[in-house]
Amino acid sequence: MAERQTVEPASADIDEVFNGVTVSGPICKRPTQKVNQALCIVMVGLPARGKTYICLKLVRYLRWIGYKTKAVNVGDYRRRTAGIQMPESFFHPNNKEAMSVRRRVALNALGDVWRWFEEENGDVAVFDATNTTRERRSLILEYLTPKNVKVIFVESICEDPLIIERNIKDVKVNSPDYRDLDSDYALNDFKKRIQHYRNVYEPLCVEYDGARHFIQIFDVGERFLVNRIRGHLQSRIAYYLMNLHIKPRTIFLTRHGESMFNETGKIGGNSDLSSHGREYSRKLGVFVESIRDSLPGLKVGRQWLCC
Repeated sequence: MAERQTVEPASADIDEVFNGVTVSGPICKRPTQKVNQALCIVMVGLPARGKTYICLKLVRYLRWIGYKTKAVNVGDYRRRTAGIQMPESFFHPNNKEAMSVRRRVALNALGDVWRWFEEENGDVAVFDATNTTRERRSLILEYLTPKNVKVIFVESICEDPLIIERNIKDVKVNSPDYRDLDSDYALNDFKKRIQHYRNVYEPLCVEYDGARHFIQIFDVGERFLVNRIRGHLQSRIAYYLMNLHIKPRTIFLTRHGESMFNETGKIGGNSDLSSHGREYSRKLGVFVESIRDSLPGLKVGRQWLCC
């Protein structure tokens, strides 16, 4: 592998689209970091479990803290090879011809991961696919480990039917696989595809995978299992995932009500509220109470700014 060089990147924006999911943000705001060993983060999980969302958030975060990072979405390779809008039968585990195509596509994607490290001097790659069987995960390890690439598996496990249903409708039905197709057909077809994956799904487990490096995310962050995660970069990845909000949420931000200094045009200070400010505070409390029942788990925080 070519020697890794530290360079000073320009600040720029990314706008990446995979499987119908777009995540935009800064590439890097800090000096580029240097890794001693290339790292491949391998996503694991059934469809509609938020893997691509997690993948792109990781890419955005790692670029921002200075690591040269790339996402490789195997679904994009499959669409270029086999075509778009493949029926659910293409994903049936007994479809040997399709299984051969999907294996070849995965190897092509892995080849690009290696070229990212070897030719483009990348630091981190995120391999975005289902990778639901031990056979497929072993294939990835057998390909990358001899090339001195560290592999971490990140598995998203979710059995909450409401979250799964929302993910299917919000993301997968709008993906290139179902573009311009009837929404009911797309929904039914995709649910059948998920069942095909479920029939052969082998989640990561400590008993079988105890020697491997992996992070499991249960029900979009309700619980985590971290196994053999070591070192600065791996620890930062684990910490970021533990604080990543995958579920939609509502955030209200408000300033204080009008102050006595606001009335006179003064900036700063710590004056009392004016009569308008006190009225605003009262109405704000009424508003929060009115939405409390519709937002379970609502948390209200405040910050004191004193001069």
